[in-house]
Amino acid sequence: MDSLTQIALGAAVTLATMGRRTAAWKAVFWGAVAGTLPDLDAFIDHGDAMLNMVLHRSSSHALLNLTLLSGPLAWLVARLHGEMPHMLRWWLALWLALVTHPLLDAMTVYGTQLLYPFTNHPYGVGSVFIIDPLYTVPLIIGVVAALVARGRDGRRGLRWNAWALVFSTAYLGCGVLAQQHVEGIARASLQSEGITAERVLVTPAPFSAVLWRVVAMTPTHYLEGFRSLADGSQQPMRWTRHERGADLFATYQGNAHVQRLSRFTHGFYRMNEAGGHVYITDLRMGMEPAYSFHFDIGTPQQVLAGTAKARQELQRPDLETALPWLWRRMWALDDGPLRPPPGTEPKTPAPMATPAG
Repeated sequence: MDSLTQIALGAAVTLATMGRRTAAWKAVFWGAVAGTLPDLDAFIDHGDAMLNMVLHRSSSHALLNLTLLSGPLAWLVARLHGEMPHMLRWWLALWLALVTHPLLDAMTVYGTQLLYPFTNHPYGVGSVFIIDPLYTVPLIIGVVAALVARGRDGRRGLRWNAWALVFSTAYLGCGVLAQQHVEGIARASLQSEGITAERVLVTPAPFSAVLWRVVAMTPTHYLEGFRSLADGSQQPMRWTRHERGADLFATYQGNAHVQRLSRFTHGFYRMNEAGGHVYITDLRMGMEPAYSFHFDIGTPQQVLAGTAKARQELQRPDLETALPWLWRRMWALDDGPLRPPPGTEPKTPAPMATPAG
């Protein structure tokens, strides 16, 4: 999740745990610090763009490592404020602030290595977008209400904060239920069209839990479709079909970059060749034709030899086209795919889309 959300969650959790045992501002400050700490690994440069991607949310997001950190951090905070009698409560509060960070991250699709160093498996439920105001804003309101409350209103402020945590947690649960609902519709649609998918991914479209994006992988293609919770029960899903570059994978599957992204994305990737270079793209984050993690892994000779570093090329969508389309599609006012205006295609274009079937 975005940094503001993690700060708000850390502050809200610590505030709820400490209650009136300490000043609200202390709980909020140290909760915000603890909520931010795991993401400091983003400043580490591993010397390669793809390594920077797959090693983010690894050791700094491991539940074991954060548990080990929580004790010294709690001792430091309690000592600093002269609140050693409440040291155990600080320990619980800051441990919760630390571990809820990766647990919330794991609700996104990116991939969080919760059980590192026992396994580097990237866990990702994919039921919430990385920025979701409906999750974040209530947490901010609850924290602010507790900070501004005075005297007898202090308990009321803490209740606001507690209810904000309840609401935000329930919202995450609703997102999982909506995701499962859309996946059922998507699988039924694929089956009705005679498409056998190896795997299906359902994630929310940007800033919303109403509109959902679906990616289905076949041995040679991937299909993209959208489903809004506002769509009628009889409205069929529409799919666009794209080459996934299976022949390129067969040729370059021994390359470390290809193996790394294939594992990290759980198979939701594509490969293509353009301008004498080979590209591999994470299909989980973004939408046709623009993706956040699109890598140039070198010339064919370099890929075979494994000598080139991966270079990220961010594919930026045309917001003037994408945002109005997202709004219309969210409320079932448009059931067609997003079509970028002429001349706005990414620098390294994806394979052309064709109707599924």
